[in-house]
Amino acid sequence: MRVLTDPAVTKISGFDLERIRKDFPVLSETAYGKPLVYLDNAATTQKPRSVIEALNEYYSGYNANIHRGVHYLSQKAGEAYDRVRVLVKDFIHAASEREIIFTRGTTESINLVAATFGRKYISAGDEIIISGMEHHSNIVPWQLLCEEKGAVLKVIPVLDNGELDLASFQKLIGDKTCLVSVVHTSNTLGTVNPVKEIIRIAHSRKIKVLVDAAQAMIHSTIDVQDLDCDFLAFSGHKMLGPTGTGVLYGKAGILEKLPPYQGGGEMIESVSFDKTTFADIPVRFEAGTPSIADVIGMGSAIGYLSTMDRKAAGMHEKFLLKEATAALEEIPGVRIIGNSPGKASVVSFVVDGLNALDIGMYLDTRGIAVRTGHHCTEPLMNRFGIPGTVRASFLFYNTGEEVRQLTESLKMAIQLLTKK
Repeated sequence: MRVLTDPAVTKISGFDLERIRKDFPVLSETAYGKPLVYLDNAATTQKPRSVIEALNEYYSGYNANIHRGVHYLSQKAGEAYDRVRVLVKDFIHAASEREIIFTRGTTESINLVAATFGRKYISAGDEIIISGMEHHSNIVPWQLLCEEKGAVLKVIPVLDNGELDLASFQKLIGDKTCLVSVVHTSNTLGTVNPVKEIIRIAHSRKIKVLVDAAQAMIHSTIDVQDLDCDFLAFSGHKMLGPTGTGVLYGKAGILEKLPPYQGGGEMIESVSFDKTTFADIPVRFEAGTPSIADVIGMGSAIGYLSTMDRKAAGMHEKFLLKEATAALEEIPGVRIIGNSPGKASVVSFVVDGLNALDIGMYLDTRGIAVRTGHHCTEPLMNRFGIPGTVRASFLFYNTGEEVRQLTESLKMAIQLLTKK
């Protein structure tokens, strides 16, 4: 396969697309006898060899439970696991590793905040604000909490180009608003929201803010202290790591006041039948045996990202998005949903008169992996009056040739499906 990238990017030291692709074994696979073109990165990213080897090394060399064992394997596993917390702290520029809670992913991180912050601070009549482009994971937990507490859920409208209506957001804030929970980067539209400004506005009214950074971590450099967010959630598998891993960042001063999330081992200080006292943060929120190997793998993913030229990678992704957008706009009947400036490398589109699923299934026969449907943003689809889209999401290891294959195969799909 010809590897095409932006000539400007190739001049930047440290970004070698051909070498990077070799780091990801699955990219050399075939699908139905054709070279795999993986454009479903917003759903999950592929894994570099270093992450795969980290998992294998743990299970073959020092598999053991952590923190309570005095033997060699337990000590080695515990040290490897604990190092990842420091890696995450440095990666997002948190003030302390005490602010880093390991979870199973963004979904659990948001549910943790809903269960703990919600239990302590949300009462009948209080208000929570989310946006109209949220993933279901940042809608349903708040709906459940509002139903339980008698609170009110408010929604920031989405403009026609896929941006949030900030003027409406400011009007939604009231004296009873307790929390704003908003996505950093839309998994469906690619919109990069002005979260720093949203946080500033909310904090001016003494309102806490949670940022869903599931899509942002792989495309952006996040500094939680610069953002000044109160909570930030993300998933390991969307940033080259294993599935079933994630992080909740929370300001220490807030976390220290929250009740436990789940009860069990590890999160306790002392247990008797009369009374249980709980461990300090972050362990207070991490009941039970964790996903040790996968957290270590997530650490390896962070290590991989930390050693690459993120600026060059971002430039290449912008090149891919620009090429894909221009090519799709030239195809009759294709309409891109979401055209906000500065968006991430995600393009969602519909084709007049055709079903997104049919298009996705045809592209699959050509070895091209895209996502179809509502992308767990069903209210957003309703906002645009469509049942779903075809979504192609690009990462730094994708190529310009893959963009060409996508658009050429889409033309073939339209021709074939229109005949039916």
